[in-house]
Parts: sequence; C-alpha cells; structure tokens
Amino acid sequence: MELKDRIAAVRKAAGLTQEQLGELLGVSQFSVSKYEREALDLNTDTLIRLCGIFGVSADYLLGLDEGKR
Repeated sequence: MELKDRIAAVRKAAGLTQEQLGELLGVSQFSVSKYEREALDLNTDTLIRLCGIFGVSADYLLGLDEGKR
C-alpha cells in the first residue's frame, strides 16, 4: 500500500471527509485530495500532524512498518 492509499484509509477509518481532515490540518479539501492522489507532496509538518490526528507512526504512513504505532 502506498502513502496516498494509507492516508485515504486512515481518514476513512476515522470517519472523516476530506474537508474535515483539511480543517484539522489547516489546508483545503483540494490539498487533501491531492495528497490522496500523490499530486502534492507532503511536507514534514503535515506528515507529523497526520500522525497525531490518526494516532499512527510516520513509518506506518510511509509504508516502512505495517504496524500502526
């Protein structure tokens, strides 16, 4: 599973829309959509915020570790 798929999967598992996630991240729904299509690269700050929102490790989101923590 790729980063884009993991972002979408954890967002959906949390019951959040792209718009809601965007609000939590301080970005637009359009940006979240681009993250989920890998049309926009994540910066380190956004990656850290995603980890905090979903309670997962950066290694998990990046596909380096299959465990969620």
